[in-house]
Amino acid sequence: MQDILKQITLPEWFGVLFSVIQVLLARKNNVNNYLFGIAGILLTLYVMLTSKLYAEFTLNLYYLIMSMYGWLYWKFGKQKSEMEISITTTTEKWITGGIVLGTFILFWSFLTYFTDSDVPVWDSLVSAFAWAGMWLMARRKIENWVILNVSNIISIPLMIHKELYLYAVLTSFLFLVAISGYIEWQKIIKSKANAE
Repeated sequence: MQDILKQITLPEWFGVLFSVIQVLLARKNNVNNYLFGIAGILLTLYVMLTSKLYAEFTLNLYYLIMSMYGWLYWKFGKQKSEMEISITTTTEKWITGGIVLGTFILFWSFLTYFTDSDVPVWDSLVSAFAWAGMWLMARRKIENWVILNVSNIISIPLMIHKELYLYAVLTSFLFLVAISGYIEWQKIIKSKANAE
């Protein structure tokens, strides 16, 4: 155990810490989750690049962009006030499926033919579901938690395989928070429906 802890770098420790804070704030429907997310993402970019997890690296670039977009959308969307949580429409479900399929094919092809990745399928699947889940979260759709958890389930053994144990623990934590986040957001949707 001490050997594992000695292998963990400062960018990993702080990347994970900021990510934990981000997801706890997201669960509580706090728009400031994105600010901690941005800090954690910047550190995670370095960790993923040095671990040769190129789809994860690209995913974190996407997270960075979507975090900025999400923060602005939550605060100042079309409605000129904070966007409310809602259920995904049929059109959004098709878009989500397209994001998963399209990003998987794109990443798998790139990782297989143009990089030295030893995990192109795993890396691509984690990223594909995470891209879709992050898009749904930025749009404040409750199903983001489900899609992100598909990514989390695939990511845990990938992080262990890559000896990124702190990120495996973080991903396990994110899995649990996503379950409670879904429950929390469901309560918000129900209370809004009861108030109308």
